[in-house]
Amino acid sequence: MLPKRVSIVEVGARDGLQNEQLVSTQAKVDLIESLVNAGVNRIEAGSFVSPKWVPQMADSAEVFAHITRQQSVCYSALTPNIQGLERAIAAGSNEVAIFGSASESFSQRNINCSIDESIERFIPVIEQAKANNLAVRGYVSCTLGCPYEGDIDIKQVARVAAKFYQLGVYEVSLGDTIGVGTPIKARRMVEAVAANIPVEALALHFHDTYGQALANIFACLDTGITTIDSAVAGLGGCPYAKGASGNLATEDLVYMLHGLGIHTGIDLNLLASAGETISQALGRHNQAKVAQAIL
Repeated sequence: MLPKRVSIVEVGARDGLQNEQLVSTQAKVDLIESLVNAGVNRIEAGSFVSPKWVPQMADSAEVFAHITRQQSVCYSALTPNIQGLERAIAAGSNEVAIFGSASESFSQRNINCSIDESIERFIPVIEQAKANNLAVRGYVSCTLGCPYEGDIDIKQVARVAAKFYQLGVYEVSLGDTIGVGTPIKARRMVEAVAANIPVEALALHFHDTYGQALANIFACLDTGITTIDSAVAGLGGCPYAKGASGNLATEDLVYMLHGLGIHTGIDLNLLASAGETISQALGRHNQAKVAQAIL
């Protein structure tokens, strides 16, 4: 049975913009506030990583300082280590996120350590976040394929996700980082993970590189999944698949969900307007097919 309501985690201001050219702090603030105005109530607003590695996120503290907060909205941030966590706390983040991988090769190339080493590094981050009454979300990347290893064993995905959950991560977002998944594979992966973790604690983060994201999400909707990540205007690219699109556009996701009779609380027209404004600021083409149609 399909869910009556789906919670959308808008990642455009972080996962999206970190893979785009630099844009002004004010443009980021305007994007976040326009998303809130459209009814989005979970927004990943920034990332407290080294500006040396991700210069697009260097102004995350300024973004948090300048947004007009709404009590009903959760403003979260990516925090890879204790230093990042401390900066997120100082900035007033409502929630933080950590990230690991289901692929050993991806883990080594992305964060220079093994999967198990990366998990060990996150233990003090989780503990300190909880000591500051901050919920911790966890991303698991490469759940349906890796740019270096190809197919990933779903048992490995389930193991990493279960480890995150056991350490105190309240929600595990399952990422198809290079967007190679197909519906049956996506569903089997979710079912394998849900055998070890309550399905209510799972989210989907499917990239649209091969145009399969919506189909993959639809294939998983009756498993009990009620949280989905997406990026307005399809912000962000896929750095491991040159020339390919990356994030699923929130507009396209909302249109499908509303068409299925699933409530999101989001105004599609206002959402499309927000996506168009940031696309113009970036000087890029709006990747959302629904936005192209209704605008």
